[in-house]
Amino acid sequence: MADQRAARSVRSGWARRVVGCAVVLLLTLATPVQASARAAAVPPVTVPALSNWRAEQGSYSFGPGSRIVARDPAARRVADTLADDLRAAGHGTVPVVRRGAHAGDIVIGVDPSASRLGTEGYELRSGESLLVTAAGETGAFYGTRTLLQLLAQSDRVPAGSTVDVPQYKERGVGVCACYVHISTAWLENLVRDMAYHKLNQLLLELKVKSDAHPEADTWGYYTRDEIRRLVALGEKYHVEIIPEINSPGHMDPWIQNRPDLQLTDADGVKQPARLDITQDAAFTYYTSLIDEYAQVFTSGSWHMGADEYMLGSDFAKYPQILAYARARYGANATPQDAFIDFVNRVQAYAAAKGKKLRIWNDGLTGANTVPVTAGTTVEHWLNVTTKPSRLIAQGYPLMNAAYSLYLVRGGFHTDTKALYDQSWDPRSFEGEKLASRAGVTGAKISLWPDNGRGETENEVATAMDPALRHIAQVTWGSAHPDPTYAEFTARGAAVGHAPGWRDLTRVPVAEGTYTFRGGAATADLQVRRTADGYVTLRSATSGGCLEVSGGKLTLNVPLDPGVEVTESPCVAADNLQRWELESVRGGYRLVNAITRMAVHVTDAGRLLQYPPDQEPPSVWQLTIH
Repeated sequence: MADQRAARSVRSGWARRVVGCAVVLLLTLATPVQASARAAAVPPVTVPALSNWRAEQGSYSFGPGSRIVARDPAARRVADTLADDLRAAGHGTVPVVRRGAHAGDIVIGVDPSASRLGTEGYELRSGESLLVTAAGETGAFYGTRTLLQLLAQSDRVPAGSTVDVPQYKERGVGVCACYVHISTAWLENLVRDMAYHKLNQLLLELKVKSDAHPEADTWGYYTRDEIRRLVALGEKYHVEIIPEINSPGHMDPWIQNRPDLQLTDADGVKQPARLDITQDAAFTYYTSLIDEYAQVFTSGSWHMGADEYMLGSDFAKYPQILAYARARYGANATPQDAFIDFVNRVQAYAAAKGKKLRIWNDGLTGANTVPVTAGTTVEHWLNVTTKPSRLIAQGYPLMNAAYSLYLVRGGFHTDTKALYDQSWDPRSFEGEKLASRAGVTGAKISLWPDNGRGETENEVATAMDPALRHIAQVTWGSAHPDPTYAEFTARGAAVGHAPGWRDLTRVPVAEGTYTFRGGAATADLQVRRTADGYVTLRSATSGGCLEVSGGKLTLNVPLDPGVEVTESPCVAADNLQRWELESVRGGYRLVNAITRMAVHVTDAGRLLQYPPDQEPPSVWQLTIH
């Protein structure tokens, strides 16, 4: 029924665009053959929408005898991924063969001479068989994403053809998992959904557990194996995962235990979030982190952030920075020149490692005499003195990461409906609307964890869905493919989520009262499902709810390992009282919905939260009353 409603919505939207009331009346009186022909001319429903569709008679039918035909190695890699996804989507095992296409088959071809399609475009032809042709492997892959969306709605695809080429080369999502941990299952879902909607770039600001600097391994980190698995998934699905360690500001996740690297103000006060850019040791420290990340990330880019270095302060409080700048660049140098000097030194180091540098725009205030190195990509999020048109004129590749596209966890959320209604596109920067796409690499939505306690991962995922589909649409094709936002959201509902996407809101046990046994701990707890797909655990004896509290708070979250899990008065709005019951061999793990640490039971029966690589999560057996 949802698919039928979506199809009716798209058809009604087409009628409003093309005809007036008088013609609608004529359509009502048209013969069935005429009505069918007009319906066939409507492009099949996809996100991003197909910008052109040439309808033909008949349809392609996918069924038990369908195969995937792919001759050359690049096409076979695409075919193997498609076969995996068809199986994950419930279409069974579809064989991949080299030749001999017949009716019902899917034929994937990679033809480098099809240069009109670029590196990511494709041509799709639907008839007795379905053909996807592209100049390269990535384009062929995107053609199969369109096919998967069509098969998510029906095993029949209208006969016709389309040539589908993106308008922008960078189509992305940015996620800051730099303070509050985000589960790898959530990130894997994101990668799959990004690829399904033809998004190709995921910026991850996060902490990888460091061997070189174990003093920095406070919680919030990912293990190398976790990142390798995520990067491998991104490579399979043509999503480039670009790492970021923000510097020289926002460095507290790394240098809170390194006062020797912290910037000191004129009063002698250390600044744990600011790296002292006048020290060679600070540059050596930062580049050593780049080297460690290069062991697990394969991206050709490095994002150093470079935003908000003087947030809440100013250079005048740090006279050593001006002295450093003048020593390097002469008497007319400014403190900003020292900042740009650090950026350029990181750029040179990254370039020597084969990586292109990316930075945020707000540090480019125009108060510098030293320019940022040419070729550095600037991601524009804030309206400052140096406007987007000026940056483009200076030759910097410019990505639109506007604040209007942000989702702040527990705070501001992008108004996707308003953006859609005003036909927002990547030329619309904060503070300036450009007349041309020239120099604009693309756009992305961004998720920031400013109030980590404000929303759970599952709540964030729900809020992000429409924003993700919208950014996919405006970076690939038309900014306004449907007359109304309701019709655009119906389009998204019709295609659904990517094959292999996991419903992380599924609770593996029924509500009720259970005896929990884990190691030396036993408790009778009432399990209640929350609206966002977690559970609360209420003591059957005291009436209190299990909660993590205590220790140092970061973004309103107790992120210290070893913090005790206690019983507190039950508060429905307290996300720290929400738990994930993670199914494992022999029972369940208890993982806090916000801290993402699991419960470890000591020999004395105390319940403590720990990262799984520090203390083994306890496995709980549940017996219902």
